[in-house]
Formats: sequence, C-alpha cells, structure tokens
Amino acid sequence: MKKLKVAVIGVGSISGVHLINYKNNPNTEIVALCDINRETLERRGKEFGVTALYEDYTEMLAKEKIDIVSVCTWNSVHAPATIAALNAGAHVLCEKPMAMNTAQAEEMREAARRNGKILQVGFVRRFGRDAEVIRDFSSHGALGDLYFARAFYVRRNGNPGGWFGDKSRSGGGPLIDLGVHVIDLVRYLMGNPKPVSVYGATYHKLGNRPNIRRAPGSYSAMVTSKKDICDVEDFAAAYIRFENGATLDVQAGFSLNLGKSEMNLELFGDKGGVKLDPEFKLYTEMNDYLADVSLDAKTDFDGEAAFTAEINGFVDAVLGNAPVRATAEDGIELMKIIDAIYASAESGHEIILK
Repeated sequence: MKKLKVAVIGVGSISGVHLINYKNNPNTEIVALCDINRETLERRGKEFGVTALYEDYTEMLAKEKIDIVSVCTWNSVHAPATIAALNAGAHVLCEKPMAMNTAQAEEMREAARRNGKILQVGFVRRFGRDAEVIRDFSSHGALGDLYFARAFYVRRNGNPGGWFGDKSRSGGGPLIDLGVHVIDLVRYLMGNPKPVSVYGATYHKLGNRPNIRRAPGSYSAMVTSKKDICDVEDFAAAYIRFENGATLDVQAGFSLNLGKSEMNLELFGDKGGVKLDPEFKLYTEMNDYLADVSLDAKTDFDGEAAFTAEINGFVDAVLGNAPVRATAEDGIELMKIIDAIYASAESGHEIILK
C-alpha cells in the first residue's frame, strides 16, 4: 500500500512526538517540514531525514503533494495553517487548543466540511490509559450517573515563558494551555455533554517570576527568561454546567502559592467515584461497607504511549479504519467554554451559552 505523505507545520518541542510516531507508523512517510525558525527547521530536517524544508507553509502546501498535516505552531497560527492545509487537500491533526476562539474554530470545521477532509484536535488525554480505565468502569455501570467532577491542573511555579505568556500568540495563559486538557477529558469521560453556562475568574498576580531560583532541569528553568512578555493570567477557576445537569469545578494555573504542582481529576457518580492521583482509585460500596479500590495494573497517564495512540488513531481514521476520537465539534465545544470563562472573568457575571 502506498504510504500517506506527511508534513508538519511548526517543528518546535511538541512536534517531536508527532514526528517520531509518523516515522514509526508503517503507513506514513514524512516528506516536508515548515517552521519560521530556520535553525530549528534544519535541525529537525536532519534528525528525521527530511530535505524539503520551508519557512512559509503556503509555499510548502503549493509545492508538495501532502496527504496529512500536523499543525504544531503557537496557538494564533492554528486556524490559518489548518484552513490552508485543508484547502490544499490534506487531512489535519491540529494541536490543542483548536484555535484562539470559537469563531476561528468554526471556520476550521467549515473548511474541513467543504473539502471533505478529516480535522482532528490534539486532545491527547483522551488516548491515555487512565481515561481508558475510567471509561471501562463507567461503561460497566460501576460509576452510575456521573453528575459532578473536579479538575485541578496547577503548577506552583511553571510559567513556560516565550510565546505561552504572550497573549497575542497564545490567546491566554494556563486556562487555554492546561485547562483545555482537563476540561476536555472530563467532557470525554462524561459522554461529551454540551455546556450551557459558565462562571469564571482569572488572576494575574505572580507573573512568570524569573527571580525564583529553580532546580536544574525544571520545567520553567528551561524556557523562561527576563525578556519574556507575560500578559496572560497566572490562575483561572471556573464552574461549568452541562445540559444533562452535570457540573465541573476546574482550576488551572502556571503560578500559585501551593505546596506542589498538581494535576488531578475526580468524577462522582451515584454508584461510585474515581480519582486520578495520579493513579486510578475507585470509591464505592461493597457489602454495605464503604470501599476504596486500587487496581493491580498500570493506570497512570503515559504521555509517550498516549501520543503514539493519538497519531496512530489519526492515521487509521484517514485510512477509513477507525472513527475520529477528537472531532472538530469537540474542539468547538471546548473553545465555547474557554471563551465563556474569559468573558465571565471580565464581566464578573455568569455566561449563558446557547
């Protein structure tokens, strides 16, 4: 079978997991790369044996025959690059967040429909083994009706710096960077209910804190500098109500004076509750006793395995062998929530979604 020809737009850090998995997939071959940073572009080209290197994705799309494009740029380029790739006849996997706002996301979906191509959003947490375990228990009735969730993705001192702190390129701070992961994961595990109202608050109190003495090799120390722009929020909190009556309490932060950085998710149903801390634990009743159940199995999130499953799943969808697990519609619903949280934070009032 002829291999699908792959191009990647934006070959910075996150592109690495796309590139290695396309390289390892027997149905794909990487034929072109694009990035505005020539040094990074040439390094990636050498690393993956790609000689067709471009600094302008419109030129690349015009000159190369491409079946699949991964868009791994900063957020403000997601929509224009994705639409251009779809119009050029390629299927697209766009990294999260889908876009800077709902309007852009809807334009991306329309481009996919118009061109008859697949548009998948990079919600990699849907592909984690922790998500699979929860879905397995939920599908067998162990949790019952899921009606409330808490999601917490906060760093004590983890502002990435660079474009992440520049609102003109990122669209926002930890809410649009970290919050999208846990908000989407909760929706996915609850069966993708539609949001109907949002109340949110955001804070810009600590900034990127370049004065903090970080441990060597820590997340922030690698990328934060005193020259970075930082006009995004440090911390965001929101309460989201869905059409089925379920609710989500969510917090996301780059910088917060807490004991340690933490990512955690809890789901509560009328038959049981689950917590990732980071491994799965089930809270339920057995023989009229309250019971806490742990599994003799790997249940934590394995990022490497999840990205492999995501890329392979996308390729399978393009080949017609599997459904798209993270659709453009999922991305749009997420952007509606993000937009509403920012709007609520600015107005101080609840936002009702139509």
